[in-house]
Amino acid sequence: GLRRMIGEQEDVWYYLTLMNENYEHPAMPEGVEEDILKGMYLFRAAEGNENLGNDAPRVQLLGSGTIFREVLAAADLLASDFEVAADVWSVPSFTELRREGLDVDRWNRLHPTEEPKRSHVETALADRPGPVIAATDYIRAFADQIRPFIDRRYAVLGTDGFGRSDYRKALRSFFEVDRHHVTLTALHALAQEGLVPRERVAEAISKYEIDPAKPNPMHS
Repeated sequence: GLRRMIGEQEDVWYYLTLMNENYEHPAMPEGVEEDILKGMYLFRAAEGNENLGNDAPRVQLLGSGTIFREVLAAADLLASDFEVAADVWSVPSFTELRREGLDVDRWNRLHPTEEPKRSHVETALADRPGPVIAATDYIRAFADQIRPFIDRRYAVLGTDGFGRSDYRKALRSFFEVDRHHVTLTALHALAQEGLVPRERVAEAISKYEIDPAKPNPMHS
């Protein structure tokens, strides 16, 4: 970034986002370098869980930044508590995915007689069935940027609401973006598709002690 901005004087911006949360970063999977630059890559496929059969209900979980660990934990909960398979995607840049998607949309609009192109989001998810759930420590609009490029049910969790000070674990629980709410949202999406009974959603609410009568954090 410094070489391009300072040395070569390119008209580009690079930035680093620093978070007040210390944790060990997982190793980079093999062969994902190009997808990382595009903004989204498959970090862990559900096929790695030998306890789930091929006919298990399936979801696609997306996480960006520090909340990615909660998404990974939610995938584990879905498998162990509800026998649901979850592919886990790391999304370094929802913004880059949107830019690329809009470029593809424009190209298709201006080349109506040629074979339509597909965005990176569409290509990545093409062979991975199930509803898509995204979680972010930012407001929902951040992950909602890519909604036009997802051709199925898409649910986004974010921290819309008033600013608060507390430990990150408490804040994620308050804003309903932690592992339990990712799990609940995935089950709800599957229930809406008729892939799991609605009672499974109620079971998650009880199991994780989620209060349905709690005020909406977006307004409180």
